[in-house]
Amino acid sequence: MSKADTTDAVEDSGVIQSVSGPVVTARDLNARMNDVVYVGDEGLMGEVIEIEGDLTTVQVYEETSGVGPGEPVENTGEPLSVDLGPGMLDAIYDGVQRPLDVLEGKMGSPYLDRGVDAPGIDLEEEWEFEPEVAEGDVVEPGDIVGVVEETVTIDHKVMVPPDYEGGEVVAAESGSFDVTETVVELDNGEEISMHQEWPVREARPANDKKTPRTPLVSGQRILDGLFPIAKGGTAAIPGPFGSGKTVTQHQLAKYADADIIVYVGCGERGNEMTEVIEDFPELEDPANGNPLMARTSLIANTSNMPVAARESCIYTGITIAEYYRDMGYDVALMADSTSRWAEAMREISSRLEEMPGEEGYPAYLAARLAQFYERAGYFENINGTEGSVSAIGAVSPPGGDFSEPVTQNTLRIVKTFWALDADLAERRHFPSINWNESYSLYKDQLDPWFEDEVADDWAERRQWAVDVLDEETELQEIVQLVGKDALPDDQQLTLEVARYLREAYLQQNAFHPVDTFCPPEKTYLMLTTIQTFNDEAFDALDAGVPVEEIIDIESAPRINRIGVQEDYEEYVEDLKSEITEELRSLY
Repeated sequence: MSKADTTDAVEDSGVIQSVSGPVVTARDLNARMNDVVYVGDEGLMGEVIEIEGDLTTVQVYEETSGVGPGEPVENTGEPLSVDLGPGMLDAIYDGVQRPLDVLEGKMGSPYLDRGVDAPGIDLEEEWEFEPEVAEGDVVEPGDIVGVVEETVTIDHKVMVPPDYEGGEVVAAESGSFDVTETVVELDNGEEISMHQEWPVREARPANDKKTPRTPLVSGQRILDGLFPIAKGGTAAIPGPFGSGKTVTQHQLAKYADADIIVYVGCGERGNEMTEVIEDFPELEDPANGNPLMARTSLIANTSNMPVAARESCIYTGITIAEYYRDMGYDVALMADSTSRWAEAMREISSRLEEMPGEEGYPAYLAARLAQFYERAGYFENINGTEGSVSAIGAVSPPGGDFSEPVTQNTLRIVKTFWALDADLAERRHFPSINWNESYSLYKDQLDPWFEDEVADDWAERRQWAVDVLDEETELQEIVQLVGKDALPDDQQLTLEVARYLREAYLQQNAFHPVDTFCPPEKTYLMLTTIQTFNDEAFDALDAGVPVEEIIDIESAPRINRIGVQEDYEEYVEDLKSEITEELRSLY
């Protein structure tokens, strides 16, 4: 919502009574909850969060240093909204959808000044509009009336706004228009442009929320193979500092088979967000070879930006995601991290002197988290198309303590839990996802897809791997007491098989040009190769071959090199044959 758009809509004004960090109290301001206001002589953007008598409390999305009592507060009478239309992809925003490149151009400096504003999309840029309706057609709210080529990757569907009545088309022309110009006219006087506004705290409407049955394929073996997430699903990635949360989300943003990526950097360190901003424009989309930014929208709200803006950036991101979902696209939203968002709520709550909940977080923490994650899902849209929003939130528990409130409340909501482990990270095992603590509640509903598209025994192979890893965990407790050599031969062999599962299957090199992405077919073949070694090795053991000879066969270490093979199918077939021949030759 740009300042330029709202100055004519000012309904009332008040004066500042007190300032406490990002929280400002105004008196004599005629406002409603969630109205956007402009605070002080510099016109700092804020939002009404509490009204009591003639006192109105505002959270300000900019630094309030130097703002004092007696300065004016102007009410726009409109809720915090985002500008929706062509131009949101290949864009970088702050937490309230101000394009950072436009702000830099206005100020002539990379340092943001206070009170500077800009629309979320360029209101003057012209786009080539091609109508998909003609005179006499009847359209309803949400219907697609035309198409704009937004990027080389994505066609932007121009829709009737959900809050319109709809009606019969009386005019629709192709040509170049800016986003504010009318492209379709209806008989009831409604004029449809390429630009919409939508309140960020209100979910966009849909006809039905369906059970998701298609996986969001990530190319990460441990995720696709053991703990998959559905398109329209929710996932949490908790982990301590240095365990790989950001890299995991970067991998998902680069390789997940979503049509659109919305990446929200919520309160993370500036250098991490800088890496995203520098790398993404240079990356190639592995799906089509086009620039990755052509299907990505970035929201950069780093830790040194005003704390209140963190609270809004999550909603800004999910609203943009819902808009593209309405076009029939599958959208993946990365939120890094929801802990910083919760910390912003905690600071605002403390300045409001609200009764604190556990560890000082507000009592409504769980409700706010649920409100965010419930906007994800696989939907039948009001225009008849189907689309999805997958929400993947990183969580940064202090000291890696998963019992803290943000992690626990997130766990109660999401259906996929990827627990990052500091011990694995210290051993340079990446992705450092702990297979004993992680889980996915989507497995049963996604197994039919994997069985149809990859292999009909996908679920059985996965369960075998889980059983071996579980057995290894139990055996490791004994090994620490008496040593590996004290175990029976069959248990020693189980530990060797589990080692290949850990090193070849669960580990993956994000910086290797081949291993960085592993399709489900390759994930399956890697698992079948390890199981082939397991079956043949136990047959040899039953035939009386010493376990030391079985472990020392020359072909087995080649299992660790499957991940880096481009022509993996031929490599796997040769390796399976070699393992079988070598082990059978021992008896």
